[in-house]
Amino acid sequence: MITAENKAQAFALTQTHKTDVGSPQAQASVLTVRIKEITEHLKVNKHDHMARRGLVQMVGRRKRLLKYLEARDFEAYKAVVAKLGLRK
Repeated sequence: MITAENKAQAFALTQTHKTDVGSPQAQASVLTVRIKEITEHLKVNKHDHMARRGLVQMVGRRKRLLKYLEARDFEAYKAVVAKLGLRK
């Protein structure tokens, strides 16, 4: 479970302004933190299929957000991928 502090740090990493929590950049940042947490959980709990399903859904949601951002604002897309350390 993502803590409020971790969520705030994730938002601060890619916010476009002080109260930005809904932009694709901010949403992708929070999803990345959650994906990392669940990935670590699944390394220990290999048979947790519900967590695995949630992970796959989050990866797909992040992928759609980044695809949207790539089509709308390519420079912002490149910046987000670099900040989050994603492959693309």
